[in-house]
Amino acid sequence: MKKVLIPLTNHATLGTTDQANGTYAPELTHVLDVLHAANIDYDIASITGGAVPIYGTDIEDDAINKKVLEDEQVKAKLANTIAVGDLNIEQYSGIFYPGGFGLLSDLATNEDFAALAAKHYENGGVISAVCHGPAALLPITLSNGEKLLSTKSVTAFTREEEVDYNTINDIPFLLEESLARTAARYNKVQPWHELVIEDERVITGQNPTSAHAVGEALIKAINA
Repeated sequence: MKKVLIPLTNHATLGTTDQANGTYAPELTHVLDVLHAANIDYDIASITGGAVPIYGTDIEDDAINKKVLEDEQVKAKLANTIAVGDLNIEQYSGIFYPGGFGLLSDLATNEDFAALAAKHYENGGVISAVCHGPAALLPITLSNGEKLLSTKSVTAFTREEEVDYNTINDIPFLLEESLARTAARYNKVQPWHELVIEDERVITGQNPTSAHAVGEALIKAINA
């Protein structure tokens, strides 16, 4: 059975504020729902391991989010994530980074996960991310010394969406700008509209609306 690695943030607040944060649940749960339907296994990991912070768990009109979060296997994996140092990257066919503002404060600069992701990609693996998740692609450096994103077209949460969400003044850095400076091309559509960009086994989605489509693209890529 093919398996996907899902790294999550250990950072529990929005930047240096005291606003509770972490991984944004719907971006995780909608992809997990797609993986479940396709009978694809997954592991959830984090830098330090153990329980991880999740927010967006109480969205009233999101039946998929509610269903997945109530799954006992999901609960157990979120309560006991695998530490990055205990991972064997060769076990996985794909990597998926869900978003959430917490990731901007740890996975966006973490060299341990970046090294595993680089090895995974160079061995033919698929890397996917949605919303703020593409921030975790920033530190990935290939064995030739080049950044993974230097030749890739990507998308992620936009400046306009930060303004709409009232987080523009609290985020550690503006992801759109960082990606525009690092990637070969940064793409976006109107705020909150679905957009998925696929470029040579790198799959990115703009916002929470794009999570389901990112999951479907991931499955298609690892089954190719």
